[in-house]
Amino acid sequence: MFRISDPVLRNVADKVLAGERLSAEDGLYLDEKADLQTLGQLANVVRERRNGNWAYYNTNIHLNPTNVCVYRCRFCAFRADLKDAKAYTFTDEMLRERVLEGRASGATEIHVVGGLHHQKKFEWYVNVVRVIHETCPEIHIKAWTPVEISWFSFISKLSIRDVLEKMVDAGLGSMPGGGAEIFDPEVRKQICEHKADSDVWFDVHRTAHQLGLRSNATMLYGHIEKAEHRIDHLLKLRELQDETGGFQTFIPLAFHPENTELSHIEKPDGLFDLRMIALSRLMLDNFDHIKAYWIMLGQQTAQLALSYGADDIDGTVVHELIYHDAGAKTPEGMKVDQIHHLIREAGREPMERDTLYRRVVRNGRDWTVAGPVCATSVR
Repeated sequence: MFRISDPVLRNVADKVLAGERLSAEDGLYLDEKADLQTLGQLANVVRERRNGNWAYYNTNIHLNPTNVCVYRCRFCAFRADLKDAKAYTFTDEMLRERVLEGRASGATEIHVVGGLHHQKKFEWYVNVVRVIHETCPEIHIKAWTPVEISWFSFISKLSIRDVLEKMVDAGLGSMPGGGAEIFDPEVRKQICEHKADSDVWFDVHRTAHQLGLRSNATMLYGHIEKAEHRIDHLLKLRELQDETGGFQTFIPLAFHPENTELSHIEKPDGLFDLRMIALSRLMLDNFDHIKAYWIMLGQQTAQLALSYGADDIDGTVVHELIYHDAGAKTPEGMKVDQIHHLIREAGREPMERDTLYRRVVRNGRDWTVAGPVCATSVR
């Protein structure tokens, strides 16, 4: 199928074509030595084996309830101190307005992450979820990274499990994958020293999966990490997925250095982005989906990524702030017809999904879910 003269790469390709698991050594070779064309072709084989010609998207809206944050991660351009001019915190009424805006646009999901406001008690964060759910119970709430859950545990003196159970009772439906950054402790020490460590990150996701919550996973690349750190990161995710099966999607996230303390680092280019998409698809053989997050990649690179292992480009993503504060030049949202055009131009067939990857059947703003779980009509 492939004409590969490099014997090591040929051996890796044979494993991929046979559906065999790749080793750490295979991953390092692919990251450091493989040419991008071959890497992309191999990743596309796996992508089409799992998801055919479909490219998934969802109609979603983002909510960052506050940007006030106790942590000072060097890579973050979003956070603010309490008295900063750009600091903000949502009221209940502002939350309701955002959710109703989402419902009016036909959103099936609201994605909630934000700063760790040191003057807000745990109940305030629970209330964010509760207000959203009570305002529009049909919208799925995907909220709080393990960093946030760990902070909630700290300020409430509750266990991780108790925190998650209270959030589920308030309306939490699933969790995003942020806060992973790079799992290597030495790298974390340099870019997010005081943030929850990788053991905490895994403990939160493991507990969430035990409670029946699905979640995503991420990796922040293109800063001070090296190939061995990226491969170690992917293998640790693969190991937990073997254990729990609770991850849905992996999202490689490119570091945006602008407006951060690491602004001297050159931003990853599109070739690096495609390499990470393809590498992720090949190493994470037990993940169903790889997402090309168009807000971060840009629309053209996201299109190309659909032939380099990605099968999902996220969605309408209205009101995204975190990457735009870090200098992202992409639009702050896309309309559904634009997403369809982007996907079809890339030679793929668009499928709208809900958060749990069930097909959405839509009639304007109204929608139902087609799949093994009972459909819910939105009115």
